[in-house]
Amino acid sequence: MDLAQRYTDVGVIGAAGKMGSGIALLLCQQMTHRRLGPDGKGRRFKLTLMDVNDAALDGLQSYLASQLKRMAEKSTILLRGLYADRKDLVENGEIIDAFVADALALPRFTTDLGAMKGAHMVFEAIAENIDLKKKVYGELKNLCGPETWFFTNTSSIPISLLDREVGLGGRIVGYHFYNPPAVQKLLELITGPDTQSDLIEASKQIASDLRKKVIPANDIAGFIGNGHFIRDGLYGISELERLTGEHGFPEAAYLVNHVSQDWLIRPMGIFQLIDYVGVDVFQCILGVMNRFIDGEDLHSTLIDALMDKGVRGGQNPDGSQKDGFFRYEKGRPVAVYSLDEGKYQPLDDSWTGKLDGLLGTLPEGYVPWKGLARDPGKNEKLAAYFANLRATDTLGSSLATSYLKRSKEIGENLIKSGVAANAEDVNGVLLNGFFHLYGPINDYAADPQTVH
Repeated sequence: MDLAQRYTDVGVIGAAGKMGSGIALLLCQQMTHRRLGPDGKGRRFKLTLMDVNDAALDGLQSYLASQLKRMAEKSTILLRGLYADRKDLVENGEIIDAFVADALALPRFTTDLGAMKGAHMVFEAIAENIDLKKKVYGELKNLCGPETWFFTNTSSIPISLLDREVGLGGRIVGYHFYNPPAVQKLLELITGPDTQSDLIEASKQIASDLRKKVIPANDIAGFIGNGHFIRDGLYGISELERLTGEHGFPEAAYLVNHVSQDWLIRPMGIFQLIDYVGVDVFQCILGVMNRFIDGEDLHSTLIDALMDKGVRGGQNPDGSQKDGFFRYEKGRPVAVYSLDEGKYQPLDDSWTGKLDGLLGTLPEGYVPWKGLARDPGKNEKLAAYFANLRATDTLGSSLATSYLKRSKEIGENLIKSGVAANAEDVNGVLLNGFFHLYGPINDYAADPQTVH
């Protein structure tokens, strides 16, 4: 079966979730393009979108309709070519409406996993739970044909484990989209030792079809993205715990988050990032990595304590940020959690200003992440800034330099342990998946004149 034929019958499991909805959108767009193209003439296309939450499927339909229209509005030249034989479509608005209608005719919404029967490709985006995934793939193995390919959006679970224990015969790959899938360009492609070679090659082509940048990762729990993020988060947590004795928990959380965002020029601080991903998801990934990686203590009693108090983070259905380490209003932190008191302490200049003074003035040449993100001269400016940071004798500079060194060490260990092939791949994941301005494997902490 060639790839063109596989595209005619595709399924998404967990389609109404945060990741699944984005994957469903990308596939719906691509399959509609193919159906309207010359190779799609006479072919029947079906996109089966399955989720256990029936109400969420209603929201998925609205999401697809609105997002498909936005996509169409940005690609009218392409659509004019696809609808060249439709002389009744003259105005851009008519072509856009026609595309949205054609695209929305593809999906079939269901809560029945049995609807995946006959699918040529199945994309799975369910919870990061090993037993649940094994159960679902066990059912899919019996439902689907022997040629069906499976793409799991797991961000930490070894692919070879699912392949071996379910008996999929190398028909599964790790297809780790980054959140949100419709926007993020990065896709981590994880293969096991038994993954079918034609599936690997097709996976690269599908990623290209969906306009994703592929970075390969070896099949070691956590892969590259979470392999770095989880350890980076654990380092931030260790610094929080170290500083708590002297300053208090809310104050220490503020200090570490401030340094990891502003002093390191990242898009958000480490605890904001954990909140965004979800404290609960962070704990789950820790559990998976700790189970499969020997020689490291990948566990956090602090994360366990937050979970016990109901501090979970993540996003609401409308995309707004739930409370975690911080409480948020309109996406901005307005209070920080006090572990001892079990409530949030407002971020007030009366105490945050004192902590800012303790950290010291940001080094000369500082420009916030947003100001450098689109600056063509950012590499030179980053090198100058980090040179000044190393030459500055303040608490903030000391904490930032130590964080840089640990981040680099984590990245280098991903190569030594065989997770990543080279520094370019490690840096590429952090640059493209986490929107960092520089990769972790750099010389900013040691020799700021050299940049990788």
